[in-house]
Amino acid sequence: MQEQSVLAQVALGYCPMIDRQRSVVATRLTVFPAQPDSRPDPAALLRALEEVWPAPEAGDDQPLKLTLRQLDVTPKGAAAAAATPGMALRTPVSLNLAGEDLLHAVLQAAPGPQLMIEVPAFMAGDPANTAALRALQTAGNLLLIKGRPVTPLTPEVLSCFAHCIVDVDEDRRSGPPPSGTVRRISTVQSGCTSVAEVEAAFERGSVAVVGWPMDEPPRPTGRQKVATDVTTVMELMQGVEREDPVPKLEAVLKRDPTLAFRLMRYLNSPAFGLSVEINSFAHALMLLGYTRLRRWLALLLASSAKSAYAQPLIYAAVRRGLLMEELGKLQADTEMRGEMFICGVFSLLDRLLEQPFAELLASVPVPERVQQTLRGEGGPYQPYLELVQAIEQAAVFDIRECTERLLLGPAEVNRALLAALASARQLDR
Repeated sequence: MQEQSVLAQVALGYCPMIDRQRSVVATRLTVFPAQPDSRPDPAALLRALEEVWPAPEAGDDQPLKLTLRQLDVTPKGAAAAAATPGMALRTPVSLNLAGEDLLHAVLQAAPGPQLMIEVPAFMAGDPANTAALRALQTAGNLLLIKGRPVTPLTPEVLSCFAHCIVDVDEDRRSGPPPSGTVRRISTVQSGCTSVAEVEAAFERGSVAVVGWPMDEPPRPTGRQKVATDVTTVMELMQGVEREDPVPKLEAVLKRDPTLAFRLMRYLNSPAFGLSVEINSFAHALMLLGYTRLRRWLALLLASSAKSAYAQPLIYAAVRRGLLMEELGKLQADTEMRGEMFICGVFSLLDRLLEQPFAELLASVPVPERVQQTLRGEGGPYQPYLELVQAIEQAAVFDIRECTERLLLGPAEVNRALLAALASARQLDR
């Protein structure tokens, strides 16, 4: 019950942390007190988060080691990161607690080592917090300092931090460090509002950026050949929309064995919740039917993008779909929930496939209510998408306004968000 009540006392936002290979290496979770006078129970909050990001078992510090290697600026570390298969899919969470009182309380509540903790520079420089910071470091928590200290930190405090989060407007670096230089505290850039700013941050030597610019329209690329697997998924979706016979659909899928493998992987993931293993497309169709299968083909289409910037967008698209579906469970029927999932996943399809929606919607079968939202014409799903976007931006006032407009409570939205993030982690494995 404490976990339920604490979710009514906070507002949650999330975004990815992305490394120099444009891979998502962690989720940043921002926690605001819902009201200025609210005092969320830190222990209950941490228990709620552990349902999504469970603490490693005794002796298993692998997730922490992966994070350290992923953000290593040395060539050796970068090579190790690139050579480790699937490592970007076992990501921890970076906890950004808005409010000094809440952060103080969490620091004293012994958060699990799977949580990275962000500490504002002014709090890091307060001697009263030194003991708590040292205790967290000893317990295995990775600490990040937010902003630049007004006065230099003591060596004892400085040694507690692995990375420094610096806003792009406050970054004083003029270029990358000299060849062979290894900074003891590397820089994670925040506040980038364009892909150009992201690229400039990496050129200056940042090891990661916080968030990804979502508002840029698709880059004009001219008429280009659509990737084979994208074409196959589109054809498969059209066949499912027509309810073509199974042999005809299977013949389409057999053209691309890799695509068939990815689809089976999605359908057999823990996030899907089936009690039996699906071993063929015919088996999947028998168990799911055409309607339920559409949502997983939508996910497969989004994840087929080959853009250099695809991974951050796929991360966002998957979570948008899962979160909109979870929000739909509170108010919508089964058909609408499925459409809300597709709406969330497809909301970034123009950027993923680098084509405007005017072209995409002519070749991809999309329900009319979803098309309304994707075309920017409103529709029943627009308010839900606006709420998801506010959560991505950790815009607490917009979150509150969108939540009230949908007649939802903070606890309902936060439970839906944590359920969606947990499902996304299961899909990533």
